[in-house]
Amino acid sequence: MPKEAQANQQNQKTAPSLSEQEQIRRAKLSELTEKGESPYLITKFGVTARSAKIKASFEQYDGQTVTIAGRMMSRRVMGKASFAHLLDTEGDIQIYVRRDDVGEETYAAFKTWDIGDIIGGTGFVFRTQTGEISVHLQEVRLLTKCLKPLPEKFHGLQDQDLRYPQRYLDLIMNPDVKDTFVKRSRILRELRAFLDGRGFLEVDTPILTPFEIGASARPFFTHHNTLDMDMVLRIETELYLKRLIVGGLDRVYEVGRIFRNEGMDPKHNPEFTSIELYQAYTDFHGIMDLVEDMMKTVTQKVCGSLVITYDGKQIDVGHWERLTMVEAVKKYSGVDFADWKTDEDAIAAAKAHHVNLPEAPTKGAILAEFFDAFVEENLIQPTFIYDYPVEISPLAKRKPDDPMFTERFEYFINATEFGNAFSELNDPIDQRERFEKQVEARKAIDPASRAQVDYDYVNALEYGMPPTGGLGFGVDRLVMLLTDSPSIRDVLLFPTMKPID
Repeated sequence: MPKEAQANQQNQKTAPSLSEQEQIRRAKLSELTEKGESPYLITKFGVTARSAKIKASFEQYDGQTVTIAGRMMSRRVMGKASFAHLLDTEGDIQIYVRRDDVGEETYAAFKTWDIGDIIGGTGFVFRTQTGEISVHLQEVRLLTKCLKPLPEKFHGLQDQDLRYPQRYLDLIMNPDVKDTFVKRSRILRELRAFLDGRGFLEVDTPILTPFEIGASARPFFTHHNTLDMDMVLRIETELYLKRLIVGGLDRVYEVGRIFRNEGMDPKHNPEFTSIELYQAYTDFHGIMDLVEDMMKTVTQKVCGSLVITYDGKQIDVGHWERLTMVEAVKKYSGVDFADWKTDEDAIAAAKAHHVNLPEAPTKGAILAEFFDAFVEENLIQPTFIYDYPVEISPLAKRKPDDPMFTERFEYFINATEFGNAFSELNDPIDQRERFEKQVEARKAIDPASRAQVDYDYVNALEYGMPPTGGLGFGVDRLVMLLTDSPSIRDVLLFPTMKPID
């Protein structure tokens, strides 16, 4: 037997059998098709009103004729009249269908339509005796046949293994899910409005890049057939955006999709959305002020208050604490960096406090380990942590008065890092040396790494980049915060998952 025939036979063996409900629905569709009435032939239906607008402006719509459409989520047949609920993009609304209005044949057909079918009709708005705003239809028609039964309404769709990969079904059955993604869109709109209002220019930079840079994040690889070269999906947008600062675009930002071939947990997905922005002639203190203003503005506009609830905690976005990393470590661990005169002193302190030693156990690197061990879990309210050790900040400018540290900050809410910012390094000689050390360290950890130094970026710096402040932050984490969502999968329409068998 040919291989193709064997494959087809195997597919037939493994194809799932149709349930009784699916068979019944397909039979109804076949009957309609045989009569030349297949709903799939309908190409247009002129909707004039949506459920939420009708309910919100009932006085305006009362008695007025409207054309509505949506998915039938329930139906009560009562002899010569029926009530049903339609779900549209804004919510749901009750419809009233009477045989004497739509005709005997249409009414008989309406009673055979299934829950989940998409229907449309024209009628007038009224309020029932029980007070429910409804539409009394004089015309009704089937627009699309639903061939699969919806999940049982009482239990809804709760299985996360189904909710995330079958987001379309999740949106149908769980109205709050739609609210989350409507809010996500609004958050992005407000972020753009904030940055545009401060003179930033939105730009696009390449997603496919020619090689792996030396950063610690692992990339995805692909191959370009025409150029016959391996390429990398970007792990950041930083270096291209700073090339634009060199070119004279003084304020730029990008809402960019980022790809990292790494682990997955409630805060991480292999592809996510970030915003990176760069502003010439400012430093990390200027960016810190911008972040605080941005967070307050967006939170107030989206949530209507600066005090929000996340994970059962009250978060006050209107108040921000600012601590250096040294101050934060001393506050929460009692250990004073000033007492470490040598790397050996830092190693001894780490051992005494059961703190992990980094691969290169310098004072700065050990300070960062103390921060991870003692500080981050305490940063529930909005907090800026600044002045990071140079060992963990290869792209940040050194502090002029203390070259062991850099002009860098991160900001934290609910013990989670939300963004990272620098006074950007614009010394091409220093940058080249740091890049080369970074690549060398990466290859020491992973000899198979294809990481390279981005010498073209160094070349750009040699033409001169003005003093610049830069910021990168995850949009998805911000959406999680402002929608009180526990997992990044709850705020990504289609998170990365294994396919359903």
